[in-house]
Amino acid sequence: MAKRIVLVEDEQVIRENYVSAFRKYGYEVMAYASVEEAERGFQTRLPDLAILDVGLGDEPEGGFKLCQQLRQQSNSLPIMFLTALDSDFDVISGLRLGADDYVTKDISLPHLMARIAALLRRVSALQSEPTESEIIEFDSLKIDVERIKIYWQQQPVELTLTEFWMVHALAKNPGHVKTRDQLMETANVVVDDTTITSHIKRIRKKFIKIDSAFDCIDTVYGMGYRWKS
Repeated sequence: MAKRIVLVEDEQVIRENYVSAFRKYGYEVMAYASVEEAERGFQTRLPDLAILDVGLGDEPEGGFKLCQQLRQQSNSLPIMFLTALDSDFDVISGLRLGADDYVTKDISLPHLMARIAALLRRVSALQSEPTESEIIEFDSLKIDVERIKIYWQQQPVELTLTEFWMVHALAKNPGHVKTRDQLMETANVVVDDTTITSHIKRIRKKFIKIDSAFDCIDTVYGMGYRWKS
């Protein structure tokens, strides 16, 4: 069965071009031009992947609003921003609200499709039957791989799928440095270094929200990140 993508883009020509391209790659596509249309559509059915522009009509941050609403509806739905806005502030804002990826419209179509496919593969892996139960537990950390859950001091840490697999990659081998490429491979996502950095910052904040003394994710400059036991 074809995966269902929802695209929210207010410019008609751009919207139609992307819809045509996605369909050529075998995806089922629904497209909306405004926040209101998208909200109605998402109430009816959630897609397998949501792709959002940031500015929608007369709402300059309409995409951020939709992202926040979608993340409240589902913690596992892959959300990607596809936008002309490329400032660090916009990227970090999108990821802070729960997006899994943030790309600009100058991205090549093959690269965009690779990132879409990576996000959808991760969902398929989540939905498949686990071959074995895996629990990683030490100090204040518990990772339940089968249920895609992470706990700190016995409290659940509300992570997106991308964030979950990044923490899993780091904590599974504490003390070992994971490069950004290794984190991308583990999370099954294709993003740039800035996006990885933004995800790590967001992960830290979620742990600190539970424990203000949290300091287990160490940045190894020029190399990557490691989990300090």
